Parts: sequence; C-alpha cells; structure tokens
Amino acid sequence: MALKRGSYSAGLHRYRGGRSRVPIVILLVFSVLAPLVFLVARGIHPTTTIAQNDIPTGSSRQVIDTITDDLRPWSLDFLRKNYISSSWKVVGLENSNENNATFSEVRLNQIVADANREASHDKQENVATDDDHSQFLDTPAKLARRQLREKRREKRATDLVQQDDEATVRLENAAIERSKAVDSSILGKYNMWRRENENENSDSTVRLIRDQLIMARVYARIAKMNNKLDLYPELLAHLRDSQRALGDATVDANLHRSAPKRIKAMSQVLSKAREQLYDCKLVTQKLRAMLQSADEQVRSLKKQSTFLSQLAAKTIPNGIHCLSMRLTIDYYLLPPEKRKFPKSENLEHPSLYHYALFSDNVLAASVVVNSTIVNAKEPGKHVFHLVTDKLNFGAMNMWFLLNPPGKATIHVENVDEFKWLNSSYCPVLRQLESASMKEYYFKADHPTTLSAGSSNLKYRNPKYLSMLNHLRFYLPQVYPKVDKILFLDDDIVVQKDLTGLWSVDLHEKVNGAVETCGESFHRFDKYLNFSNPHIAKNFNPSACGWAYGMNMFDLKEWKKKDITGIYHKWQSMNEDRVLWKLGTLPPGLITFYGLTHPLEKSWHVLGLGYNPSIDRAEIENAAVIHYNGNMKPWLELAMTKYRPYWTKYIKYDHPYIRNCNLSE
Repeated sequence: MALKRGSYSAGLHRYRGGRSRVPIVILLVFSVLAPLVFLVARGIHPTTTIAQNDIPTGSSRQVIDTITDDLRPWSLDFLRKNYISSSWKVVGLENSNENNATFSEVRLNQIVADANREASHDKQENVATDDDHSQFLDTPAKLARRQLREKRREKRATDLVQQDDEATVRLENAAIERSKAVDSSILGKYNMWRRENENENSDSTVRLIRDQLIMARVYARIAKMNNKLDLYPELLAHLRDSQRALGDATVDANLHRSAPKRIKAMSQVLSKAREQLYDCKLVTQKLRAMLQSADEQVRSLKKQSTFLSQLAAKTIPNGIHCLSMRLTIDYYLLPPEKRKFPKSENLEHPSLYHYALFSDNVLAASVVVNSTIVNAKEPGKHVFHLVTDKLNFGAMNMWFLLNPPGKATIHVENVDEFKWLNSSYCPVLRQLESASMKEYYFKADHPTTLSAGSSNLKYRNPKYLSMLNHLRFYLPQVYPKVDKILFLDDDIVVQKDLTGLWSVDLHEKVNGAVETCGESFHRFDKYLNFSNPHIAKNFNPSACGWAYGMNMFDLKEWKKKDITGIYHKWQSMNEDRVLWKLGTLPPGLITFYGLTHPLEKSWHVLGLGYNPSIDRAEIENAAVIHYNGNMKPWLELAMTKYRPYWTKYIKYDHPYIRNCNLSE
C-alpha cells in the first residue's frame, strides 16, 4: 500500500495539470475496496454457486487458493465444518469420490443451527443497519428453518407430555389392580376401606396441620438452642394458634373456620425458620428424639389402657346393678309359694336337653336363655340349670318368674347352699383361704401407678375368686342324674338350634369343644409353664387348645375317668402358681388332655370381645357367638358392630329395664 501511495504521488506530480482525473481514481478505488470490506464483515458468505469444475479435484484436503483467512488457507473440509453459509450451494457432486460425498442430514442440521446462531449474533451486532441489510439477514430459507425448528420443539414437547400421561395411567391401573387383591377383612373395625373413609382427601388438611405442628416444634427447639430469641416466641405463638384451630378434629369438615388462615401463617413462619435454622443432621436428630418420646408415651398409654379396660371389665354397670337390686327386693316380698318354678319333674329327665349356666349377671343370663329358646325347634324339651351366688339369687329367680322361657323348664340354685363344696373337698377354696393367695389376689404387689398395676389387676378379677367360675369342674356332683349336659358361658348368644350337639359322637371322650389353635397360637405352651418338669413331662407344648363357653360334657364318661379327681390333683400341685397363673382354662386343658373331641368350628365362634376383624359371614353362620375378652356386650367399651347380636334379645321396653335406664 505504501508503494501504491508513492506511485500515486508521483503521478500527481507528473500530471499536475490533469486534476479532473482524481475523482475517477477515487471512484475506482472505492469500487474495489467496498465489496471486500462487505465480505469481511459478513464472514465471507458470498451468494454464489460453486460448481464442481471450480473446485480442485483430488483430496478434500487440497487447498482452495482463492479463499483465505487471516491465519491459513482453507480446505474444503474446513469450509464444510465451520464456515459454510445457508446461502452457499454445492452442485455437481453426484459423481465425486467418497471424500467429497454429500453431507448427512444430521450434520447439515448441526451446520444450519451453527449458521443460525452466527446469523443471530451478527444480527444483534448490526441491528442499526439499513432496511436492505436487515432483509438480507432474514432470508426466506432462515424463516422456514426457524419455523421447522419450532414445530419440532412443539412436537417433542407434545410427545413427552403424552408419554407422561400414559405412564401415569399405567401406574394408576396397576395400583387399582393391586388394591383389588388387598384382604381388607383383617383390618376389621379400623379398615381403611370402610364407607366413612371412601373420601381419600377427607383429612388432608388435618394431616397438613399436624405435619406443620411437628416441624414447628423441631424448629422451636433448634431456635431455643441457637438463642434465636426473636424466632422462638414467634414459633410458639403459631404453634398455639394451629393447635387451637386443629382442636379434636380428625377430618377436614370438623376443622375451625380459621384453619386456612393458620396454615398460611404457619407456612410463612416455617419458611422463615428453614432459611435461618435448617440443618439436615440437627433436624434429623430432633425428629428421632421426638419419635422415641412418642413411642414411650404410646407404651405408657397402652399400659394405662390395659389397666382401665380390665378395671371396666370387672365392674358391673349401674343399670344392671339397679336391675338386680329392684328384682331382689321384689322377690323377697313374694310369698314363699309363689317363688317356685313349674315343671320341676323335668330337671332330671334323661331324654331332655339339659343346659348348665353359671352366672351372677341377670341381664346376661336372660339373653342366653332367651336366644336359646327363640332358636330352638322344640322349646318344651329344653331344661336350663342356672346357678348364681347369694347376692343375685333373688334377682335371678324374680326375673325368670316374671319372664318364663316359654315351654322350657328353668331352675335357679344358690352356689353357697352346696354344702359339699367346702375347703376340705375343694383345693381352690382351700387355697383362697391361705395368706399367700390373699396377698397375691388382693394386693398384687401393691402397685403405686396405673401402668405398674396393669399386669397384676387381672389377678384380682372377682371371676377368678368366685366358685361360680370353678363350678364347671363339679358338674356330676351338681347334676348327678343327668347323662349329658351342654355348658354355656353367660357372655354368649345362641343363634341356631343346638339339639344337634346331643347326637354328636364324642368317641368316648368327655368334652366336646371347638379348637382355637392356629399355626402358632392358642396352643398349650401359651397357657402352661413348660419350664416346669411336671408340665414338660406330661403334655405336648404344641397340643391344640380349645375354648370354654359352649362345651358338651358326657357325664357318664366323666365319672368313669374321674375328671374331678384329675382336676383336684393338678390344682393342688399349683398352689404356688408355678404350673399356670390364673383362670380355669389352663386347668381345663390339663384335666381334659386327651379327652376332648373337636367340634365343627361353626358351632362356636369366639373373639367378639376383643377381635374387631371377625368375618360377618362367619358370625352369622355360627350356632353360638362368644364375647370372650374384656369388651363384653353389656359394657360401654363393647364393640358397637357386634353389640346388636346381643341387644336384639333384650326387651328394652320392659318396666324393670326401663326404670333402670338400660338402653341400646
């Protein structure tokens, strides 16, 4: 350029008189330089067609001499990979060699995308150029490619949304199929599929508030530990407000109307606490500590619940106590000749169906007798032998004198009038008179708290001290002229005719009973102490247990095998309670070991006093249902879904029942 400028100056001196040629020279210079400047600014993207004849043959790496940049000459590969513009076209390559083959579609898309990014960048840098220049940047080809890209993005987004929807539908269908296989019967009363729980979101707000309360307690403890004196009282205040809004609600419908406002306020303060105090390790420690504390509280409450349920189980409701008192008073106001029951000649008739019922609960005994007679095919052939204590003797007599069991025969006796049943004959009476037994039953190690006494209260239940409970081991002595007798507890309900039991062949066994053992429970090792050599040597720990409550006893075989003598032997050996702890079932299992005939399970269904998950069909098909357990049907803690089976045999419009405020 310096050389040219020198030549130009010499020309000017040479043709000093020709000034008219200067504009022509300047015009020529600009006509050559202007296109070059424009091409450099555009990155050398000329809108031309490169024919195959213009491209040197041979390797694609051969240098194209006519196109260079500031660093080095360009090869055709380098051009294709980096600098080709959308306005360039390469034609006549159909017959070129492999190295000069047409680009793949994928590579072209990448090159077009790179070119578009460069064009976008150039467009931003040259936003102030004239209108013709702007039209050059946004060519129809670019617009078409941009629209194509947008369509591809939309299609891809639509496909992803559709895939997510299909996956969600598949998961929901799988969950529905799994839910059909759930055995909800085991959940019983607390079944999540019950009608009142059909709305799965009925307690979502309640659960949200409870979760907020838990996190608020965690952050409050952390705030106190970190001396956050401004945040700590704020958390406590919102805790109190949320607790008041929650109250005793278990479903959203019962929440206070201020609950949404409290949830929003609590969310804000929790967000603030999270920003200031969140520490994953510390929060985990606090939650673990809260869980352990809650677990301890649950254990304590379970012990207290056990204590209170046992306390409630051994009490007599006021209504039943009132009924007994009123009936007793009216009985002793009767003249002696009106205190006798008719049909006394049937009491020892061998061809009739005899029942033994030992109870001190007038209302419970009335349900047993009434349900048996209502479902009997021949009520006139049924004879009921009732035994009670002296406190309830008048009430029991008066009730059945006022409410005779139709054509059936009934007789009531007082256990305290059995003179043969004394401490010299009966080991249980002798043991109850001992100081150690009184200490064991009545003081039970002097518990000072509810939880401490929960395990010992059952030993002080009056039924374990009453001879009515042990009288079942003396049936031949009480009814010497009866050959077969059906023993019934007072917490059962009869739903079918029971006369078929008298035709069951016991195969020279003494006791006909329904077995209660499953795979690993209600077997002998649950009731007896097999660490004692006397028990371990004589009994099989896996032997199946059976239930009292409905038992067919063959009193002829009883006398042959001296069942009462076997009972006396083992009861005397258990004076220090090393063979079994309490009750009449363990000595019954021992006494009738090898002498019990299993009955069909449909004769006797148990568990209505403790098991909330008994199948309804099983209950309705049973001949006898048994409320064994603490939740007796006459108590307030009875399970409501089982109670109607019992209450339907009570006449609540009876004057005595109505006057004592007994109701369903």
